[in-house]
Amino acid sequence: MSDVGLAVRAQTWWTILRISLEERLVYRGDFALGTLMRFLPIITQIFLWWAVFETIGSGKVTDADIAGYRYPDMVAYYLLTMLTRAFSSMPGLSSGIALQIRNGEIKKYLVQPVDFIGFLLLTRIAHKAAYYSVAVLPFAFVFFLCRGYFAAGWPAWHVTAAFVVSVMLSFALGFFLEACIGLIGFWFLEVSSLLFVYMLLSFFLSGHMFPLDMLMSTSETAHLLVDWLPLKYLAYFPSAVFLQKIQGAELVRGLLIEVAWVAIFVALSRFMFARGVRRYSGYGG
Repeated sequence: MSDVGLAVRAQTWWTILRISLEERLVYRGDFALGTLMRFLPIITQIFLWWAVFETIGSGKVTDADIAGYRYPDMVAYYLLTMLTRAFSSMPGLSSGIALQIRNGEIKKYLVQPVDFIGFLLLTRIAHKAAYYSVAVLPFAFVFFLCRGYFAAGWPAWHVTAAFVVSVMLSFALGFFLEACIGLIGFWFLEVSSLLFVYMLLSFFLSGHMFPLDMLMSTSETAHLLVDWLPLKYLAYFPSAVFLQKIQGAELVRGLLIEVAWVAIFVALSRFMFARGVRRYSGYGG
């Protein structure tokens, strides 16, 4: 591709990103209120885990230990999963893709020089940018108030770098995984039931509800299942990296597996879109 072609394509993608960001910020008040309301469950979770550890410790919260997690570790873990899930969660992506296929709206991407998956990726990047432009101060405030729960303190620079890389990969993994679910709409008109099953499994197996150490310690089979599935890299893995629960060779292995899953779903999404377009009839819209 010539330099002019590359410049035109870069300008096109930049325009799409800028417009998507502007669309997210049209209703600033509603967007900001919705973002801030997501912080309310933190209080509930802190009191919930306090009650759990108090029960296990026979009234002494500091004496309780669950799968290597003490109460401060659990609160710190939950705060980190909130941060990582904010990157990896893609609300409305799968259902939106399936709806566009069913209604015939997707055909506009077939007649215009715009890549469908690339367009959706840019809109999600714009969404995350808008979200964190609003949420960065509340996140900083909450983490400052809860700094005492991070008993090990701020990790070393290489651990922090690994955490940032894992979070960026979790965003890519979450996007392309849900894009693949949405692209099933080329073959099935309704994917809501499949999406419900995925969300249920993701809630448990991503580590959003509780640290996966609790589940993996029950049996070797559960450990292997959770360890090789992509879901744990959406929330548990980055959080465990920051808390230094995963270190050394295990950390390198985990990052390589996460990269492999991202590559698999990138390739799968491209394959599904190419095959789906071949059988697409373009009714409606």
